[in-house]
Amino acid sequence: MAVVRRYDVTLYEHGRWTSVGRFAFGERNDVATWRRVTSHRRFPPVIDRIGRRTVGLIQAVGRWGQFMADMVRALPDVTTWGRLALVQMRRVGVDSLPVALFIAAFTGVVLALQASYTFTGTVPLYFVGTLVGKTMMLELGPVLAGLALAGRVGASMAAELGTMKVTEQVDALETLAYDPQSFLVVPRVLAGTVMFPIVVALAVLVGIMTGWMTSLWLLNLSTPEFVKGLRQFYQFKDTWFGLFKSATFGFTITTVGCVVGLSTRGGAEGVGRSTTRAVVYSAVAILVLDAFWAAVLLR
Repeated sequence: MAVVRRYDVTLYEHGRWTSVGRFAFGERNDVATWRRVTSHRRFPPVIDRIGRRTVGLIQAVGRWGQFMADMVRALPDVTTWGRLALVQMRRVGVDSLPVALFIAAFTGVVLALQASYTFTGTVPLYFVGTLVGKTMMLELGPVLAGLALAGRVGASMAAELGTMKVTEQVDALETLAYDPQSFLVVPRVLAGTVMFPIVVALAVLVGIMTGWMTSLWLLNLSTPEFVKGLRQFYQFKDTWFGLFKSATFGFTITTVGCVVGLSTRGGAEGVGRSTTRAVVYSAVAILVLDAFWAAVLLR
């Protein structure tokens, strides 16, 4: 067979391009034929891997941008996602309160005890209230609650949407003329963005209360002294910074859960992998956002 041309054949499947192989096209007795040929590496293995990772990263950014654009286009469809958003608010907010409040309660206790250990003999003990309030509002309240809810909310969303994806329920929605973005994504993302600041605000309040009770019962610090320390360096910026940061955490966790869940492949094993990835990606994103907002808003 006289080879005329060679082609690198790719197949678009499950939202991504997959290489099938290199084929040669030729003619014999006026009959067009195809023949698969062995693909040869053009670059060393290390360069090849770096290139593949780079291309994969660019493709992931592109898919993320397309996902966000589709979600924005689905926002006007309030009749579809309005009622579903209320259901998701209960699941994301109300059902997550026990975990968030439990973590915040013991965080307040530990902060008060560590502050007392650090400040004794150096600064007035009422600074325990300062440290408990500042730390809970600015850092530990939003971050610890976000990490805990990433494991609960993010994993739950990734598992649920991943199961729907591998069982072709998402395809069935499209067949019935439902937009998966309006039906599955927008309610979850809005619920996370709205409810996370509320959950974190309650968690911060509980953490400050347990810090106050610890100071009262174990550190012999009176209530007026604790309140004096709490108000010593308080700024309203402390409150809105923590709540704003919590809203970005909620948006990120739910978006990651939806993106990872809807890109699930490979049956039950794929659902497990997606659940793990959702938790890991969300935790990393929370820590990166925490450093970013601190550098931008607290300077």
